[in-house]
This record gives sequence, structure tokens and C-alpha cells, in this order.
Amino acid sequence: TPDGKTLVVDELSLGLAGGLPSTTKKMRRNHTRVSAVLEQPVDLEQVSADDFDLVFYPGGHGPMEDLAYDHRSGELLRERLESGRPLALLCHAPAAVLATVDEAGHSPFSGRRMTGLSNREELFNSFARKAPWLLEDKLKEMGVNYSKGRLPLRSYVVVDGNLCSGQNSKSAAELAQRLVADLSR
Repeated sequence: TPDGKTLVVDELSLGLAGGLPSTTKKMRRNHTRVSAVLEQPVDLEQVSADDFDLVFYPGGHGPMEDLAYDHRSGELLRERLESGRPLALLCHAPAAVLATVDEAGHSPFSGRRMTGLSNREELFNSFARKAPWLLEDKLKEMGVNYSKGRLPLRSYVVVDGNLCSGQNSKSAAELAQRLVADLSR
């Protein structure tokens, strides 16, 4: 995380908006199981993307609030994309690519095919009213070739070379299966 800050759980994802009660109970149990690791994150300044087979950014509003503006995260994403090694972004995580825009307004993600949480899906969420910008709009503004599934809240995955993106949390399983298959080759 930026500055090694402890992760904050999006309580909305663990409530009614997170799915059926059985799903959110399972997510809470999983969170409790890994909480010791989550409470001691590594500072992004100490991370080298080359140390990993896959760089994966999960969703949630964190990427929109901090990673979209974090210089080091932007460097990691830029380096990883240009390396040709696997990079995956899920739901709100594509917001982090905003930090790859240079002083001249260019980004290696411009022109790349990607997805991320759509404006329509964000508007289902009570946070959209407070957000200064919506992800779909920002990705299009920076020149990303953004696409989304025909129906909101359904799995939709886009692959462009080494860049894989999933539109929403429903895309997590399909994205994971794709990544495991790619990494198993």
C-alpha cells in the first residue's frame, strides 16, 4: 500500500451490497483468516513488480482514493505493462492507471483495451453521489479503449496482451480462471 498504510475494509462490500448473506459471511470469515497479513502491508516503495509472476490490483474504492494519485503505483503499473508480464485489474482497480499519465498527458494504457466498473454500476452504489469522478468516464478521457458488458453486474473480462481486466466483482472468478490458465502455460 502507499506508505505501508493498513488496509481499510470496505464495509459496504461486507453488507447487503456484497451479495447474499451466505456470501458476505464467507467474505468476513476469509477476511478474519488473512487479517494478520492485511494488517502489515508492504510499502509500495519497497516493491518490485519483477519479483512476482502476476501483478494483480483488486477493486474497492481504495484505488480511486489513493492509487489513482500514487506516483510509485503508477511506475509499477507502467513497468509491468511494458515488461509484457501478466497484469490484472479488477472492478475499481483500473483507477490506478490514472497515476501513469505523464506531464505531457500520455499513458502507456492509452489505446489499450480495458474494462472496469461502469458508470451505471457505480450509480447502483451509494458512494457514486459523493465521488468527484466516475471510473468509466476517467478511463475514456485518458484514451483507454473502454468496453463493458451488455448487462450490468455480470461477469465481463477484457484481455489485451498481458493486460487483463474485469468489470466488477462478479468478474473475479472468470478473471482468476483466465490468469491461472495463462500462468500455467
